[in-house]
Amino acid sequence: MIDFFLFIRDHADKLLEQTLTHIGLTFVSLLLALLIGLPLGILISRQTKLASSVLGVAGILQTVPSVALLGFLIPLLGIGIGPALVALFLYALLPIIRNTYVGITEVSPLVKEAARGVGMTDNQILTKVELPLALPVIFAGVRTATVINVGVATLAAYVAAGGLGEFIFSGIALSNVNMMLAGAIPAALLAVGFDFGLAQLQRLSVKKLRIGALVFVILLPFLSAFYLVPGKQDKLIAGFAHEFYGRADGYPGLQKTYGLQLRPRLIDQNLMYEAIHQGQVDIISGYSTDGRIKAFDLLVLDDNRHAFPPYAAAPIIRQATLNRYPELGPTLNKLAGKLTDSVMTALNYQADYQKQSPEVIATNFLKKVGLYNVPKMGERTATVVMGSKVFTEQYILAEIYRQLIEGQTSLRVVTKTGLGGTQICFDALRTGSIDFYPEYTGTGLLVILQPSTAILQQLPMQTDSVYQFVEQQFQEKYKLDWLKPLGFNNSYCLMMRREQAKQLGIQSIEDLVQYLGEKR
Repeated sequence: MIDFFLFIRDHADKLLEQTLTHIGLTFVSLLLALLIGLPLGILISRQTKLASSVLGVAGILQTVPSVALLGFLIPLLGIGIGPALVALFLYALLPIIRNTYVGITEVSPLVKEAARGVGMTDNQILTKVELPLALPVIFAGVRTATVINVGVATLAAYVAAGGLGEFIFSGIALSNVNMMLAGAIPAALLAVGFDFGLAQLQRLSVKKLRIGALVFVILLPFLSAFYLVPGKQDKLIAGFAHEFYGRADGYPGLQKTYGLQLRPRLIDQNLMYEAIHQGQVDIISGYSTDGRIKAFDLLVLDDNRHAFPPYAAAPIIRQATLNRYPELGPTLNKLAGKLTDSVMTALNYQADYQKQSPEVIATNFLKKVGLYNVPKMGERTATVVMGSKVFTEQYILAEIYRQLIEGQTSLRVVTKTGLGGTQICFDALRTGSIDFYPEYTGTGLLVILQPSTAILQQLPMQTDSVYQFVEQQFQEKYKLDWLKPLGFNNSYCLMMRREQAKQLGIQSIEDLVQYLGEKR
């Protein structure tokens, strides 16, 4: 608990900013849902033939998984506020429409008939009889929509819309419990707090509830202003992956080495390239062998001061697994040196841009290098479990390993792909949930081993030196073996659109820092 409170203290400013953003996201979407949902609920209470269709469509939207809904919206609206608000708006619609419809239709026909008997028009009956009597039910729908939106708003960080989800996504990527709790606890408190406040309003008498509802509607635009008021923006907009933003060898390393200061949007790493391609951000974090560099004509900025260490790719495997299956190590080492930078970039390009499946890419590659064998049809003697992280290159490497092992040995491979961040994969390996996975030496050095500054200063940042160091340390500390490197170096890097970088005279990270300094 002490570590958690220290984390909160150190990140208080960021936590306050993201909490206010979260509140803004919740209430902007709620305001939109009220503006559309209330009239729709009133309409279908009058045109009951439309009720089943309208409620059915709203119900279907409610059942679509939130991540899938965001995925559908990104090609239409890009990243940022657009898809996040539309998704939240759609999730809030059903309880508001349904409760408005139910509240109005359940008003006693005798009461409405009495209102007509004293000469009230239909509009007067609606505003002076039906809506006041239906208000507790309508408020229950608003209460439900608010709680739903507080929870779903955490996913806004997936599309760089901010909110407490930034702490949650970053914590998952880095396996940082304190960071996850810093996002999850305030989000839960917001949901409980808003639910409690609206519940108190709902318990008021009809007359007081009308006053409370009026106050709530008046305050709603002001609560929404937390998100609508634009903050200070950098001259160039950066979009960084959550893991890159928190890793020692990511943005913190750039700050330390170059003094780079940005206010990046945090975005899922699979969306970064599309975001820069569409012009929604100007700078992204990425990987030097990514196929979309070529596809989208991006420029990798030179790392003059070597803020990023070498990232030689190699399989990391449990020593117990090698002892149990002696044929596994020599089989995996057959790929040593076969995957150069250019080869890996080409394979990534085939997946990211040409949309070939990892299975086809792996088969073609293994045939080209003479390592493909048709898997043996006989009974498999044993099973090994392979993991991978959640980006294209890892899916390709996992498929290459699977086909190689099943074609060259009698072992069966079970794959657990898409495990997320580095720490998740490493913990799964260390605890025996998986037997091996492809890793990078720079990641093993700075993210897992985290040696002291004195050791880092003495260690030559050369590919062979870093590999030998992590190989030795992993064996001593964790009984884990690094097999032979595959032959390519997939370094972290910063990228810009080539044409924009040329116009601004930016070729390196130093140039970027200088440009940002001149424009502040």
